[in-house]
Amino acid sequence: MNSNQTGDEIQRLIDLLAKLPGLGPRSGRRAALHLIKKRDLLLEPLARAMAEVADKVTECAVCGAVDTRDPCSICCDPERKADAICVVEEAGDLWALERTGAFKGRYHVLGGVLSALDGVGPEDLRIPELAQRASDPAITEIVLALNATVDGQTTAYYIADALEGCNVSVSGLAQGVPVGGELDYLDDGTISAAFRQRKTF
Repeated sequence: MNSNQTGDEIQRLIDLLAKLPGLGPRSGRRAALHLIKKRDLLLEPLARAMAEVADKVTECAVCGAVDTRDPCSICCDPERKADAICVVEEAGDLWALERTGAFKGRYHVLGGVLSALDGVGPEDLRIPELAQRASDPAITEIVLALNATVDGQTTAYYIADALEGCNVSVSGLAQGVPVGGELDYLDDGTISAAFRQRKTF
């Protein structure tokens, strides 16, 4: 659909939707049309929700998760175990783990993984903040729940080395996570099994 076949506002909506993961121009048009047809039920509530999130979303100063409060809901939860930290690449991985209920401690979001190809080094990630948290005597275990990709595993080994001086056990997810697999796309049972059978680095 060309911009001259529809109003500029609708075309802008299509273009923005097409930039979302898993969507392209054709899917963006279908999504836009569906939203417009369900204007009262979907489009207007979605617009309000997006405006609220854009206004309130923030990054937790403690763990790096995204939330509408700082510290985030998990860091503020007194029911969470205070002696274990699970390290993830992105907030989506945290959400995937939370769906399973397999982990009851706190989290640490790195903001990516080491990648020589993309020019991402240790200084670009929240590794120093993790080392600082791990130096707390109350922390006894760090679980490295990073994606089973080359970059993810390289990052895991780098972190394990960086935490060597801390008095913590460092473990990683075990079987059930396929090589090249990303946590956000795995089913809950697979993630839970990997957590139960985590291995020490």
